[in-house]
Amino acid sequence: MTRKNSIGCIGARTTRSALALTLVVAQLAGCAPLLVGGAMVGGTMVAIDRRTTGTQVEDQSIEVKAANRVKEAVGDRAHVNITSYNRTVLLTGEAINDADKAAVEQAVQRIENVRSTVNEVAVTIPSAMSTRSNDALLTGKVKATFIDAKDLQVNAFKVVTERGNVYLMGRVTEREATRATDLARTVSGVQKVVRVFDIVTEQELADNTSKK
Repeated sequence: MTRKNSIGCIGARTTRSALALTLVVAQLAGCAPLLVGGAMVGGTMVAIDRRTTGTQVEDQSIEVKAANRVKEAVGDRAHVNITSYNRTVLLTGEAINDADKAAVEQAVQRIENVRSTVNEVAVTIPSAMSTRSNDALLTGKVKATFIDAKDLQVNAFKVVTERGNVYLMGRVTEREATRATDLARTVSGVQKVVRVFDIVTEQELADNTSKK
C-alpha cells in the first residue's frame, strides 16, 4: 500500500479504520450469540451485494435451517458457525471428535439449495469467549484494511474469523481475490487466510453490475 507523506491523510485513514472497526464490532455485538450459528462475519448491504436479492434471501434461509439441523445432529457437543454465500456453506468452529464434525457437514448437505459445503470445523475443545471476542476484532480490522485500500469494494466480501484464521468469501475477480488475500495477511493477529471465493471474470462482473 502506498503511503502519502501527509499527516492529514494518515489521520483520515486512521479515522476511517476506526469507524469501520467500530461499525463492524457493533454489528457483531448486536447479534445474540448462539452455540450454533452467529459466525464472525462482516455484513453486506443488499443494495450493492453482488448476489441477486433472491440468492441473498436463500442464503439467510440456509443459515437458519443449518443452525437447526446442526443442533439436532450434535446438540451442545459442538460450537459451529454457519455462513452461506451464494449457496456455498462455510462451517467453522469446534467439534469434540471427527464423528461430530462429519455429522455437522452431512446435516448441512441435506438442506435444499445448498450448492457445496466447506468444512473447516476443528476437532478440539470449544474456543473461549476471549478468543471469540478477538476474532470479532480481527474481522473488523480486516474490513477496515479493505476500506483503506480503496481499490476493493468492501461489501463484495464476507469475512469470517475463527481462532485467528480468516476466511474470505465473495463473488469476486481473481485480481480482487488476490488483493484481498494479500491485505488480510498483513493484519496483525491473523494466523492464516483461507479463500472461499466464487471467482468470476472481469466481463462477468461488468455484466452483473450492469444488471443491477
